[in-house]
Amino acid sequence: MKPKFVCSLMAVAALFASAAFAQTGSNSSAGALPSAPGTANDPPALTANATGTKVSAINVEQAIFASNEGQRDMDALSKKFEPKSNELKIQNDELEALKKKANTAAEDTKPELQRQVEVKQKALDRAAQDAREDFQTQQNEIGQRILQKMAPVIMKYATDNGLGMIVDTSQPWPQGFVLWAGPSMDITKAIVDAYNAQSGIAPPASKSGAKPAGAGIGSRPEASTGAKTATPPAK
Repeated sequence: MKPKFVCSLMAVAALFASAAFAQTGSNSSAGALPSAPGTANDPPALTANATGTKVSAINVEQAIFASNEGQRDMDALSKKFEPKSNELKIQNDELEALKKKANTAAEDTKPELQRQVEVKQKALDRAAQDAREDFQTQQNEIGQRILQKMAPVIMKYATDNGLGMIVDTSQPWPQGFVLWAGPSMDITKAIVDAYNAQSGIAPPASKSGAKPAGAGIGSRPEASTGAKTATPPAK
């Protein structure tokens, strides 16, 4: 089940505005806040100092979890949930064995066994749902924490490369707003590389195809950095 973590660039835009405001304020004389047009009591305009006109695309979700920090923290989270994943597997194996027993039981004992199957199935479903929600909550916390630090990197890249707009392709159309974005527009890998260089965190060791711990509970987004395109629904 794909985690429901969705990183909208609205959050990044808010951080951009805050960063631009802080930068403008720090350049004012005596540290005073700049005055916006109008009366002196009007709030200052929160505008970024970017004059570019080019448009680029980024899959924010992939950028976060493809970064060295994102991979490291998700590996740690998966290992944390490994005992719960093993516990759910044991419960599932017991349930499957009970189902087989109920299917081959005599008519006088079958109703009781079927009742036990229903009870165990409900308990397993509830435990699995709780584990998924807990996993996704902690994954979201990782994503939001990294996004707070990645936002200035994105802003700097936009300024250095004359970008006037960056669209987020984390959610495919029609859930997201971007119908299609060509690979040549995608800056996800560039942002990941820039963030890795800034963080100084080493890439995780190769696992040679090993299955991550806790994989039965939740899964992180694919750690690819290509542009995500949407496939129109079939008519």
